[in-house]
Amino acid sequence: MDALSSKPNHVRSISLPGRSHPTNQRVEEELNKLRSLEVSVAPAAVSNGLIGLEKLYECIDDLLNLPQTLRALSQSLNAKCLDDLLDKSVRLLDVCATMRELVSQCKENVRDLRSSLRRRKGDSTTDDNVERFTSFSKKIKRDAKRSISTLKQMDQETAVPALLDADQDTVSVIRALKEANAVCLSTFQMLSSFFCVPLLKPKPSKWSLLSRLVHKERIASECQEENMILETRLETFEAYLDSFEDGLEATFRSLIRSRSSLLNISSC
Repeated sequence: MDALSSKPNHVRSISLPGRSHPTNQRVEEELNKLRSLEVSVAPAAVSNGLIGLEKLYECIDDLLNLPQTLRALSQSLNAKCLDDLLDKSVRLLDVCATMRELVSQCKENVRDLRSSLRRRKGDSTTDDNVERFTSFSKKIKRDAKRSISTLKQMDQETAVPALLDADQDTVSVIRALKEANAVCLSTFQMLSSFFCVPLLKPKPSKWSLLSRLVHKERIASECQEENMILETRLETFEAYLDSFEDGLEATFRSLIRSRSSLLNISSC
């Protein structure tokens, strides 16, 4: 698939205090790596984003479990701020689960079409399966657009709340959490946009079909060539989906761990 025109992934920058624990520096490094990615539907960019998210939230979890972080947050966070963080964490999990389901459904349909192409070369059954896959792709595209709309709405809610009487370290940790959520949303949006790019070429026009009928001797070879090209594209596409599936699974686990750490802070 060709990548769409890309633009820098603008996410608000943070500056953690120099006296902070080295874990803070690791969080900032992972955030900067994700910020450096360009908003794109290129599979490599999406895969790198998901890999980066797993590493980022592992660092976030380490940060949340530092004794000084636990102590500072349990003393400084008000109920509203903590509720906001917990609410965002569960919504991110929901979106991640939706992305996983979308990838899983797409993968299943790709495998069905590939199986059909291997069994039947260029007959009407193959054409029917291609048509069904095209209809499914349109549904996936609609679902992806809805996900993008949801993500954009969530992204507007990433502002850092004012914490009265909170020390700089506490504010920085909260801001790091907010920034992590922001790049997470941006990465999920890249994945959703990936599914908005058509996999299959449009069907030939009636005039093109008529022209092919005039040259009947070329039809069989053309159909075979088209099926080979399609099967190659589907094989590549399935490899992308495998990569996305692994990345989403790892990200989901990391998100669960960071949410558990937040719940642990709330119980202190």
